[in-house]
Amino acid sequence: MKLLANPIVWRMALVLFAGIFSFVVGRLMIKHMRQSIVEEALPTDKIVSESNLPLHTYHAVIQELKQQKHELQSTQDAERRRAKTSENISLAILSHLSSGVMFFGTNGLVRQANRAAKQLLGFASPLGLSADELFRGALVRPSAQISLPEAIRASVRNYSPSLTLTAEITTPQGDTRVLEITISSVAATSGEVLGAACLLTDKTEVSLIRREQDLRGEMSAEMALELRNSLTTISGCARQLSISRDAELARQLAADIASEASHLDHTIGGFLAGAKHAAPV
Repeated sequence: MKLLANPIVWRMALVLFAGIFSFVVGRLMIKHMRQSIVEEALPTDKIVSESNLPLHTYHAVIQELKQQKHELQSTQDAERRRAKTSENISLAILSHLSSGVMFFGTNGLVRQANRAAKQLLGFASPLGLSADELFRGALVRPSAQISLPEAIRASVRNYSPSLTLTAEITTPQGDTRVLEITISSVAATSGEVLGAACLLTDKTEVSLIRREQDLRGEMSAEMALELRNSLTTISGCARQLSISRDAELARQLAADIASEASHLDHTIGGFLAGAKHAAPV
């Protein structure tokens, strides 16, 4: 108690407290000054709080994803426009071809046909029809081991080389046409068969001309035989006439020569009239 009542002890305690307080305050001031110096030495763009760093990174990733999505969408739109343009060009070319073009899908039904194919087959719209329905009663010339519908189905099922057949068909309107049909399998780059394409070429006029030429050839052969027979008869009669001394026999031979000459003139006249009638105007 006497010690606490001593003024010297109180002074010493006060001095000790003041020293401790000054030391703590000085320590805090030095730490604050050191932190200020470090922050001033660092660039301002690197001073990002730990709480703001994840949010900043998230926004950056979102912006990059949006940009990539926009570029992908633009690329897809451009590809669709190019595909549409190519499809329109292909359809325009097919529609103006003089030959008919048809495409059979893997189910054996017509998926596409141009204007010429519709006119040649006599169908307003052959889409969705099978080869049996389109070429019912078609006659392959010359006779083949496979019918036209069977050839198309075989090309649809398995990839096969091109096959060309000539067939005589009758349209729903009753018209008879001779078509040269080339059947080709259509395959993807992977080798998978997508269907079969048919190229139709109208050979009706060519067939008629060829038939007329064959008929005229037969007529020419018959006429040549007739000429040969007539000339042989006339020649024989003329030889007999030259050596005959019988007036009655001479008259008979002369009559035979005149009759054979008339027959020959009739034969030649008929042939020339037929040829003139068959000649194109």
